[in-house]
Amino acid sequence: MRIHRSILTALLAAVAALPLAASAHTGVDGGMHHGFTTGFLHPLTGADHLAAMVAVGFWSALAARRAWPDLLWAPLAFAGMLLVGALMGLAGVQLPAVEPMIAASLLVLGLLVAARVRLPAVVAMGVVGVFAVFHGVAHGYELASEEGAALTLAGMVSATVLLHVAGIAAGWALRHANAWLPRVAGAAVLGLGAALLAQAI
Repeated sequence: MRIHRSILTALLAAVAALPLAASAHTGVDGGMHHGFTTGFLHPLTGADHLAAMVAVGFWSALAARRAWPDLLWAPLAFAGMLLVGALMGLAGVQLPAVEPMIAASLLVLGLLVAARVRLPAVVAMGVVGVFAVFHGVAHGYELASEEGAALTLAGMVSATVLLHVAGIAAGWALRHANAWLPRVAGAAVLGLGAALLAQAI
């Protein structure tokens, strides 16, 4: 029990610190613009993407009525549409308000986590899928003129899946915990989204 509490305390501390972390995107990492490792590490160093990916898994676990397959719908939709968005960005497709939409995704996900909102699977997939496109497009724009984009995208998708799994594990562990624990996590994500939105507009 003490081990579980220590893990949860560390997790909540990390989530609470997200608003203090700097947003980072591929292309500003000291010259390492492509490759599987760079793509894999990117979601782990960008607070906006890390928070969104963990929050999707976290929310899925909190809101799931049953472990299978309810846990998977939203994370799969996010990972799949992230890849679609990245391919759109690589192809030069222009979308408006990319950074504001990334910030808005954190606001919405933070609210969903804090309130433990349950949505039908199709609606949940649609919500996270739309936001994932903007996260993916941001990556695609930055990779459009680089070599090794396919490996970088593979790395990013792999890291995304692992972050979803981490979020699911944390959310599942907190399903029956005190209600304020998920609210703190949701509020931290929401706070990060608000800070990023203020910078983007």
